[in-house]
Amino acid sequence: MIWRVFCALLLAAPAAATLRVDITSGVEAPMPIAVPAFATAAVMPTPAGTTADLGRQVATIISGNLTGTGLFRAVDPAAFPAPAVAQVTAPAFLGMRTAAAQALVTGSVTANADGTLTIGCYLYDVFSEEELVRQGFTVTPAGWRRAAHKCSDLVYSRLTGESGYFDSRIVYVAESGPRTKRVKRLAIMDQDGANHRFLTSGQSLVLMPRFSPVDETITYMSFAGDRPRVWLYNIGTGRQEAVGNFDTMSFAARFSPDGRTLLFSVTRSGNADIFAYDIASRRTTRLTNSNAIDTSPSFSPDGRKIVFESDRGGSQQLYVMNADGSGAQRISFGSGRAASPVWSPRGDLIAFTRMDGGKFRIAVVRPDGSGERLLTDSWQDEGPSWSPNGRVILFSRTERAGRSTLRSIDLTGRSDRRIPTPLEASDPAWGPLLR
Repeated sequence: MIWRVFCALLLAAPAAATLRVDITSGVEAPMPIAVPAFATAAVMPTPAGTTADLGRQVATIISGNLTGTGLFRAVDPAAFPAPAVAQVTAPAFLGMRTAAAQALVTGSVTANADGTLTIGCYLYDVFSEEELVRQGFTVTPAGWRRAAHKCSDLVYSRLTGESGYFDSRIVYVAESGPRTKRVKRLAIMDQDGANHRFLTSGQSLVLMPRFSPVDETITYMSFAGDRPRVWLYNIGTGRQEAVGNFDTMSFAARFSPDGRTLLFSVTRSGNADIFAYDIASRRTTRLTNSNAIDTSPSFSPDGRKIVFESDRGGSQQLYVMNADGSGAQRISFGSGRAASPVWSPRGDLIAFTRMDGGKFRIAVVRPDGSGERLLTDSWQDEGPSWSPNGRVILFSRTERAGRSTLRSIDLTGRSDRRIPTPLEASDPAWGPLLR
């Protein structure tokens, strides 16, 4: 499906005017949107900078978030003056129209007596001169970036009808050192690369981190003590614990939609089978039992189905089974192999890695196996992970020179962008919206 961006302005009466981005039809041209520096009534110092500095930075983040979707084009701020506080609620629409903006995102930054900040966010239809939505966010000075992401989500949601995904985080494996002695650490950051920090020291190799959809927990695979197995990590407390008590390798874990169950694989006698682990009771249930490698399980959003990869048919392909392990059916066909499937939070698609002709590419397919589409065409793209709203896919790209980076691609396959990381990066996972 190709998306189209269009603006439907019902000019018969300004009160009935609607400004809307249709993300289900096709892209012809991104919507031009103005995001001037947020105003401040009085320039006040804060631990995060002056309110004027924050006003400029908030606008920069919002502009970057929206343009990064491929749906919007930021109008050059030099085309119009930054608004005064009074113009936040009474914009100079004529100047915006002259600058060819169709939508205006504006707001204010206020330092409160109790040390908090209030960041006001307003969205306007420039042609009808109608206020479409407004919201204020009161945060600590350290939380100003989250307010900018929340404003971005508010604007995106109002203009597309879809939930946003900007107030979220990414966990991944940060890589450094020579190829023969690679250091791999868990790292976490905002979806735009800000607020980066390492979660593990690098003393033990780590792989395949995944977020819980409901709390501050990550699951991952660690080689600590030369015993490769699945672990749980609480981001808030730093507490870590091993999952299960297997005498062989456990790996490729992923949470259920309610966060109560882990799916993962356990190797035995050269094969790998999928197990379900109840986190509260610590009870383990075996779901597959075949002379094959069954791995990379991922629940459907309703928890009733599981997609996984298996070589039970002779080559590495995708299968869907019931949550109890019954009724497995192959859904990937054609040439090449298929791996690392993950179910969209919308339930309509499964993203995976298509390996064919020496290339690894990101693809999507419907749960019944129909409608397969390639989204990327690079040399080695793998490990897809969905944004919280199911419209963007995060993955890792290994360049021919060997460097590994994080990328994101929208469902059109057009908006391919790099996610900044301080080191090389792999195995990314997109977390849920923050609470």
